[in-house]
Amino acid sequence: MGIVKAVCISEKKGTQKKDVKEAKFIENYGIENDAHAGNWHRQVSLLSYDRVEEFRKRGASVDDGAFGENLLVEGMDFKTYPIGTVFQCNDVILELTQVGKKCHSECEIFYQVGDCIMPREGVFTVVVQGGTIHVGDSLEVIKMGDGTTDKRDK
Repeated sequence: MGIVKAVCISEKKGTQKKDVKEAKFIENYGIENDAHAGNWHRQVSLLSYDRVEEFRKRGASVDDGAFGENLLVEGMDFKTYPIGTVFQCNDVILELTQVGKKCHSECEIFYQVGDCIMPREGVFTVVVQGGTIHVGDSLEVIKMGDGTTDKRDK
């Protein structure tokens, strides 16, 4: 089980996400008012707070949301979960659809410290069931995935 440390959104693509402390998650869409929400397989991004803290200890000055993550969660190493893993936080149910992603270009953080953790540490999910998530809420795995590609129509 993990604890939500930040709930982040950005109103425009290409801008850093900001911690809004709580947000409404919409089924088959993503987070209300987040630029990356939509009918696709990367509706909500998750990143381990523990990996961000390790990155900060190496000298990086990064705010919550700096890596483009929607949920920053302490106590879970997301890259270790297989595709199809299902998470629950309150009424919100998220299904893991992608582990990591190739950066479209080296981001501001990469230029600042020579590395960025989102491509290898971040994961992406779809919203299976909506609801609200707040900082301090618990996130848990309710079903482990089998590693196969999500077969639902998107």
